[in-house]
Amino acid sequence: MRIKTKLNLSVGLLFALIILLSVVSVYYINSIKQDTQNILKANYDSLEYSRNMLMAMEGIGENNTDAIVIFGKNLDLQLLNITEKNEANMTNKLKTAFQSLKEENGSAEAKAEMNDAILQIMKLNTDAIKLKSDIAQKTAETANFYIMILGTLCFLIAFNLLVNLPNNIANPIKELTTSIQEIANKNYSERVHFLQHNEFGDLARSFNVMAEKLEEYNNSNLYSLSFEKKRLETLINKMHDPIIGLDTSNTILFVNDEALAIFGLKQGEVVGKNVGSLAVNNDLIRMLITSEINEKVLPIKIFADDRESYFEKEVVDITITPTGEEKEIAIGNVIILRNVTFFKELDFAKTNFIATVSHELKTPISSIKFSLQLLEKEVTGAINKEQKQLLDSIKEDSERLLKLTGELLDISQLETGKINLKIEKTSPYSIVHYAVEAVKMQAENKQIEIVLDEEENLPFINADSEKTSWVLINFLTNAITYSTTESKIIVQVRKSVDQVIFKVIDTGKGIDSRYKNRVFDKYFQIPGSSKSGTGLGLAISKEFIEAQQGKITVDSELGFGSTFSIVMNLL
Repeated sequence: MRIKTKLNLSVGLLFALIILLSVVSVYYINSIKQDTQNILKANYDSLEYSRNMLMAMEGIGENNTDAIVIFGKNLDLQLLNITEKNEANMTNKLKTAFQSLKEENGSAEAKAEMNDAILQIMKLNTDAIKLKSDIAQKTAETANFYIMILGTLCFLIAFNLLVNLPNNIANPIKELTTSIQEIANKNYSERVHFLQHNEFGDLARSFNVMAEKLEEYNNSNLYSLSFEKKRLETLINKMHDPIIGLDTSNTILFVNDEALAIFGLKQGEVVGKNVGSLAVNNDLIRMLITSEINEKVLPIKIFADDRESYFEKEVVDITITPTGEEKEIAIGNVIILRNVTFFKELDFAKTNFIATVSHELKTPISSIKFSLQLLEKEVTGAINKEQKQLLDSIKEDSERLLKLTGELLDISQLETGKINLKIEKTSPYSIVHYAVEAVKMQAENKQIEIVLDEEENLPFINADSEKTSWVLINFLTNAITYSTTESKIIVQVRKSVDQVIFKVIDTGKGIDSRYKNRVFDKYFQIPGSSKSGTGLGLAISKEFIEAQQGKITVDSELGFGSTFSIVMNLL
């Protein structure tokens, strides 16, 4: 039997038994719970009412109207809680006797009948409690029996898997590993002998075939080497990505059909020629070698497959270690052009979708905020404390949604190149003061002090004040979020040669060195941090600053806070 089939049957049976065990347990627990509830609800209440009526009867003979009222109230409750056979007759008898008692002003005969009826009711409910208790106990015993059987079956199957499964899998793997090591040591006569008709048997047969072919290859002649060379060339030629092989002098050694198709050249016009001489008359080849040979050009736009296609350039350096030497030497490189048109189209569709959805969402969210503002005004009517809390919660959520949609819209505009920048002569002081004022209330709520450290007589910079302020506000908001209460955040502005540097310095928990290079990536959030945002704030900030020919950096150490910097050019 196949190992997969064995595992499926064993684990499947174990899973089914566990499910059955769970169902049986839940069923009997609910049954016991129902039996217990029936005792409490149906019989315990009747006993309580009867006890209250007996106590009230002691005061009826003394013309105590309160006792009659208490008795009548408990009698009415008992009439609504008749659950046992013949209980209704006893209760009606009690009611009749009580009426007689009230009419005859405390007749001894009526009191005797009432006392007898109450005792009968109490006996009925006491007997019922005992009977139901026996039923609940029987249900519990039945539950224990079935749970014990199912639990034992689960244990036996699990124990069997624990004892047999590791050896059944580990032993063949161990033997196969030993054989692979022998093959690696060029002992091509090594064979694996698995007699089982399962996956390991198939693996053993495949391994033995491989070993035989390696042994044959090891004893082959030049014809076999030539055959393998042709097969490798065929393999390269059949690959869907354009591939070009170069030696150390940039002479083309091989090129596949995909590369020839986009170059518009033939095999004889390319192989054996220097790539520099071909670049003179071929724009695409010239584009590939304009940068250093070991760099990537991203992306390359080429008209291929009857449409505009996008390719990523990847250069793989080929090195070998000559026999008897330890130092590697370069023998050439391979240029691979990966067709990423499909992914570019998906990315474009995603960007358009995000832009459309974000744009459509902003209108209803803004309408919600406007409606909330109307509700908060007294002219629309007074609201109580609970309603005010609900309105505040809705207001916070709508503001968060508006912020998220705004960030998504910004990132989609950046990706499509549709964002408009108003770059002009701007004062660094106005940017800083605007940003600090925007987060002032947020900082005060957390008792955080924002300290301005501004160099005097700073020159004007060439920037979009609104976008740069947005970035600085984003830095300050993050600093406030990850700083402790009653801490300090420093906003520093300095001039450096022909630039102005803005810094936001906090003493928060800092950023792990593993994530510093990824904090400006789209949708990235540091593990363990707040997940309330989209992970787009810093990515948008980076795009805003770089679009203004500026630079954005972060310097942080875990446990010692972070410093986010913006470098802007002077006029």
